[in-house]
Amino acid sequence: MDRPNNIPWYKQLHWQILMALAAGSLVGVIGGKDVVPYVAWMGTLIIRMLKMVIIPLVFSSIVSGVASVGSGRDLGRLFSKTLGYYLLSSLLAASAGLTLSNLIKPGDGAQFTAETQPFRPDTPDSAVDLLLDIVPENIVAASAAPEMLQVIFFCILFGLSIAVLPDKHRLPLQSFIESFFQAMMKMTGLVIKILPIGVFGLIVRVVGETGFSTFKNLGLYMLTIASGLAFHFFITLPILLFLLARIKPAVHYRNMADVMLMAFSTSSSAATLPLTMNAVENKVGVSNRTSSFVLPMGATVNMDGTALYECAGVLFIAQALGADLSIGQQLIVVLTALLASIGAAAVPSAGLVVIFICLDAVNLRGPEVEAIVGAMLAIDRPLDMARTMVNVMSDSCGAAIIARSEGEEGVDVENVAAAEGD
Repeated sequence: MDRPNNIPWYKQLHWQILMALAAGSLVGVIGGKDVVPYVAWMGTLIIRMLKMVIIPLVFSSIVSGVASVGSGRDLGRLFSKTLGYYLLSSLLAASAGLTLSNLIKPGDGAQFTAETQPFRPDTPDSAVDLLLDIVPENIVAASAAPEMLQVIFFCILFGLSIAVLPDKHRLPLQSFIESFFQAMMKMTGLVIKILPIGVFGLIVRVVGETGFSTFKNLGLYMLTIASGLAFHFFITLPILLFLLARIKPAVHYRNMADVMLMAFSTSSSAATLPLTMNAVENKVGVSNRTSSFVLPMGATVNMDGTALYECAGVLFIAQALGADLSIGQQLIVVLTALLASIGAAAVPSAGLVVIFICLDAVNLRGPEVEAIVGAMLAIDRPLDMARTMVNVMSDSCGAAIIARSEGEEGVDVENVAAAEGD
């Protein structure tokens, strides 16, 4: 699917980013440091716009997703199973990113700016301090700081509170927040559309100041992310399918093949959702009752690939800045990546928006950090396509596992796949 929805190639985001990458590299080489002040503002602008949408996007996404669970014993049981699976799979993905980043150390020796000052990450000293830091005294102040763990904690509690309200209060509030979420997704989409302009400015700055050594540094980073995504896609998810539901992974993956191509080409869990639901119901054999609850929720809160990317990305930046993260600090990165991935909207490159949440959790801020994020942004498109494929596959695995746990025996059996192929 080289041209999804028949969009001309030159209007497709990944081609525009590649053209901006090439143009920025050329201008950076020719102009050197002298040209940087004239175009670097473009990169700064896109970084500021990405940060601008973080709080409203996370708030509306989490509250809307949590509030939509409704009430009732059966629904509560289904919600518990769904959330449990999503937390487990995202935690495993984030842990894989953490482990590979420590083993490969893609950021060691990387140089992205002319001068880099060592960072000293700031995190709570104990588990009690961490717990206290998660609970905000003032949600407005937490949003302004921003203290994203506190914001996420408030959003989850607020969403749960809405879910148990009487219908006359719940429905209008839920409708408003859902509409607000859709508006924020539109705004995020507009920011993403001008991403190539920001890529141009960021790459001119990076290449103009440090030369092409940047891309050598990013090669090892890309290898780390790709290895983590491949491990989660081909090892972790099949093991979960087999252990939790006794489903043959080969059968499930064959049933979802077309959906994976769609997810890869669009880089959007939301855009892929209709095709995902159709395949999960008609090929995998999951009931509409289960799929209509699990999959939309998964498209909002289950972002395995994003959690892995954020965790590995933060460690890459820390390594490049010479910041030595302790085990406790790395666990905070995992926790933050897990929670932040819940707030990642199902639109292309949304993971770039919420990586700042994880960076703030360990006090990685400043122009040096933005320079590295800018370089990462330039090569993010193929990684984003792979992340989306992992996210959607995890959603489908969750639907199949939960359907089996609900007593649906006709899930991912050989004859379902065979019948669909006739």
